[in-house]
Amino acid sequence: MSNAQSKYRFLFAGGGTGGHLFPAVAVAEQIREMKPEADILFIGTKDRIEGRVVPKLGFKFKSIWIKGFSRKINFENLLFPIKLFVSVIQSLVINISFRPKVAIGSGGYVAGPAIWAASVMGSKIILIEQNSYPGVTTRLLERYASEVHLSFQESKKYLRREKIHHLTGNPVRKDLGRMEKTEALKKFGLSGEKKTLLVLGGSLGAKTINEAMSESIKILEENKVHVIWQTGKNYFEQFNQMNSAYIKVFDFIEDMNAAYSACDLLLARAGATTIAELLNLALPAILVPSPNVAENHQYYNAKSLSDNDAAILIEDKELKKELVKSVLNILNSKNKLSELKKNALAMAKPDAAKVIAQNAIKFAEAV
Repeated sequence: MSNAQSKYRFLFAGGGTGGHLFPAVAVAEQIREMKPEADILFIGTKDRIEGRVVPKLGFKFKSIWIKGFSRKINFENLLFPIKLFVSVIQSLVINISFRPKVAIGSGGYVAGPAIWAASVMGSKIILIEQNSYPGVTTRLLERYASEVHLSFQESKKYLRREKIHHLTGNPVRKDLGRMEKTEALKKFGLSGEKKTLLVLGGSLGAKTINEAMSESIKILEENKVHVIWQTGKNYFEQFNQMNSAYIKVFDFIEDMNAAYSACDLLLARAGATTIAELLNLALPAILVPSPNVAENHQYYNAKSLSDNDAAILIEDKELKKELVKSVLNILNSKNKLSELKKNALAMAKPDAAKVIAQNAIKFAEAV
């Protein structure tokens, strides 16, 4: 069936980072499962994560020339109006050819022209906003949307059209899940008689988290805490020598299900994807928001959990001072661990991808 004949034509736009891309992928996979005949197209930029990941997952992909506006003054910013104009034209051409019934935007600068062009073509618009403080793209596109799906209650106060807001949660991919803890620990060369801390700073790494860990590792070892530590590619050489019987250092962890299953406590940045995963798996967590992200959105993400006693928030500048004390206090308190688990689970929205996919299909059938 050609896309001109199929009534299930869905355009997805969002990317630049995994936090914007993977919620869209989770919804697209749900649609593909529910309607195998669906025609699905992603729009993104070819040199960012979506350009590498989307084709591998078996979805069609078209690239546009857009690049975000830098907060620093540089030559790229002079090109921004030209790139925006070209990307709008490219998006219109793609939409005229594909004629989506429904267009789903998951944030990032690439969603702007692609979703606006879809709205001009008469597509129904669904937006997914992962962060507690909504991004610029969501705030600009809200006027064209039929639905905006939010991960945090707090997001509503920054948006205008309350009637179209849905507190659905951040979609996570279906392959997220737990395995038996002893088996998971074996994958990392650890045994189950001690508590285990999982440290994540993103694929490239987080300087403050890595430095705080290196300063704290001796005390954690003395207290017989096992550590699974993802340093990120930029820091692996610097900290790899700390690998030991108790401390397992990796540049990148491929099997996140095993890592999540092995740990008793997570120490991580407060990106939207990490938060959605820890809530759905009811993981006790210490969140250290990155101070280097747009509109400080990681702080607002972490604060939302902290306000609900679903995670511990430590600011980046306080981490070196607070890390050991916080980790040991939580790991040595069964009450604290169970309280964090219970409250995380209460905030979880495990059906988010399914709900958004069902709504998108209904819109396609109604058009």
